[in-house]
Amino acid sequence: MTDRDLASAQRPRHHRHHWRRDLVELAALFCAVAVADAIANLVVHGPRGPVLLVASAVALLITAAFHTWWARRHSHAPPPDTTAPSDPGTRPDPTADTRGTSESTSTSTSTSTSTSTSLWRMRTTVRDEPGSLAALCTALARNGVDILTLQTHPLPEGGIVDEFLLRAPQQLPSADLTRAIAGAGGHSTWIERADAHDLVDTPTRVLGLATRTALDAAELPLALRQLLGRCTIHSIPATTLSGRPNAGADAPVEGVLESTVMRLRDPSGGAITVERPHLPFTPTEFARARALVELDTRLGPRVPRSQHVLTLPEGNEITVRRADGSDQAAARAMHDRCSERTLSLRYHGPVADADRYLGHLLSPRFGRTLAATTASGRLVALGHLLWDGDETEVALLIEDDWQRRGIGSELLRRLLAMAVEAGCDSVYAVTQASNTGMVAAMRGLGLPLDYQIEEGTLVITARLDARPVGSPLPYELSGELPLADRAHRPLR
Repeated sequence: MTDRDLASAQRPRHHRHHWRRDLVELAALFCAVAVADAIANLVVHGPRGPVLLVASAVALLITAAFHTWWARRHSHAPPPDTTAPSDPGTRPDPTADTRGTSESTSTSTSTSTSTSTSLWRMRTTVRDEPGSLAALCTALARNGVDILTLQTHPLPEGGIVDEFLLRAPQQLPSADLTRAIAGAGGHSTWIERADAHDLVDTPTRVLGLATRTALDAAELPLALRQLLGRCTIHSIPATTLSGRPNAGADAPVEGVLESTVMRLRDPSGGAITVERPHLPFTPTEFARARALVELDTRLGPRVPRSQHVLTLPEGNEITVRRADGSDQAAARAMHDRCSERTLSLRYHGPVADADRYLGHLLSPRFGRTLAATTASGRLVALGHLLWDGDETEVALLIEDDWQRRGIGSELLRRLLAMAVEAGCDSVYAVTQASNTGMVAAMRGLGLPLDYQIEEGTLVITARLDARPVGSPLPYELSGELPLADRAHRPLR
């Protein structure tokens, strides 16, 4: 069919007006009036007019009751099949709008014919004009791709960034999907594999991250990483260990957004830098990240106050709990009771500078710290889980008189359980080859270990994705158990 034929087919048709139809309608009207007058005369002047009137009313009531009963009984009949044509010889109208039909048909076809599908997260930039999103949806439907979620990110310079969560046939390559989007007007397209965790809608995910941040100040870097996807987060303190101002720690209150770099003011001092080289940040993502930082600022310093009481083999009890800046004085007193060898194995530097690290280590912004205290409240051990960009470090410091009692192994297991909860793939410990206690504690985890020795420094990396760590965490020290629910369990 040519374009001229299509234009003529779309043109409305004007029917001719016939005077015979008007004459028939007028005659029918006169007949109806005559019949009504005859019935009225029969009822009023007839010998049995009242009886006929009552009988007519009763018949009408019976007819209405029967119609109501019949309608209720057959109201749930299945709807007629509108997909099959009533006439086998009828051909579909080529001028009909089949965009919605093509989307639903391609989705159902892909679901029924392809048993294996894959999830994709995709972002593309389109022009800010009507029909741009419809063109993308049509291109996806033609390839049998189902759109699960959609987010729009307006850009200040014009244009829209559309973010999709897609379910595509397993045999559809990502290159074909990208070419289809480019043909529909999308550019700067980015695509990666997704998993079942991405099926949670964005408002629910953001509310969950806000709740975790409200319960624990150490959750802010983790919440930002989960909110923004694959990115590198660095917390820059306001001053160095020597007390000098730190470069790059002067972020403004409103923050700074520079394409793939985001700088936010840290409520505890300094700045938080977020980098994502593979994908520029949008103003919407910047606003969400800034809202989480503002929430952390309003709530102030906080850590979960739950604790767990453990029994040592000799019968003494120790309490394991989360530590923060309020434990700095007790940690310094423990430093004074530790030998120089113990401090040098932990801090790998001059022993006199050990106290300078405590402010950084006990800050919830740079990680999580566990403290082990005696029944009298004396601090005898510290375990640190430190966020180091994309990596995570674990470290232990046990007072000399409390070493070789299993405290270090228990703290290490709990720290690694926290790392599993935080979604870390691996953790590493930096020590010396002569530190047999730390090496034994890492080997006691039962995880695959990688060793790297360089100039007397030993780096042990444990892969957490091999199997779960057997530990009562993550719930015992995450703030979900009240203080009254203290469990007494002997150390192994």
